[in-house]
Amino acid sequence: MSDDVFITGTSSGLGRALAEEYLERGREVYGLSRRPAGIESPRFHEARTDLGDLDAIAPVLDKLLGKANVELAILNAGMLGEFKPMPELRIDELHHAMDVNVWANKQILDWFAAHRPPGQIVLISSGAAVSAGKGWGSYALSKATLNMLVQLYAHDLPDSHLVALAPGLVHTAMQDQIHGEVDTRRFPSVKRLKEARGTAAMPGPREAAQMIAEALPAIRERRTSGDFVDIRDF
Repeated sequence: MSDDVFITGTSSGLGRALAEEYLERGREVYGLSRRPAGIESPRFHEARTDLGDLDAIAPVLDKLLGKANVELAILNAGMLGEFKPMPELRIDELHHAMDVNVWANKQILDWFAAHRPPGQIVLISSGAAVSAGKGWGSYALSKATLNMLVQLYAHDLPDSHLVALAPGLVHTAMQDQIHGEVDTRRFPSVKRLKEARGTAAMPGPREAAQMIAEALPAIRERRTSGDFVDIRDF
């Protein structure tokens, strides 16, 4: 069985930390992101594309993964979007969030369906997919759709085990954006996130990546393909 791992969003944050984690575990890692990851390893292979450009994804995967035998795919890349009340959220903003957080992942899943689907596919979701406060509009809607996308593809990729995984609070650029830009008086739901920043309740990317890597075998064994899973349950 191949040990190759494919990860999106490897230029920073959780995606980069996951790439480093699996490299340390001796795996061959293939990364896809908008910017270079800056990871120096002969076992790290990367390609760059903007996941908002949906038509560009398949040709990039052809070049990056054409000779790889990916056993684990972690579709991590995503965007938060601007915090706004729903009446202020424009349709074009929703379109962009859906392109990056949902339809780009569909393009990747379709590419795997036409080639060799990995044994395990993990799509990074969020607790906001099932319980969102005021202002989470584009992020919550896109992650809720992502959860359903996983359920549907679980039927169509029967040889793969798919889950939508909420990684819990992780101190990434997304949390920095929330901390620096979002007004807790207008959007009270972010108060808990701001209070958790810098505490054990919000680990850094490397700690979160290690937690995910250690949990994925148990998730594959214990959970049904298509499930929404919270990492804190493992």
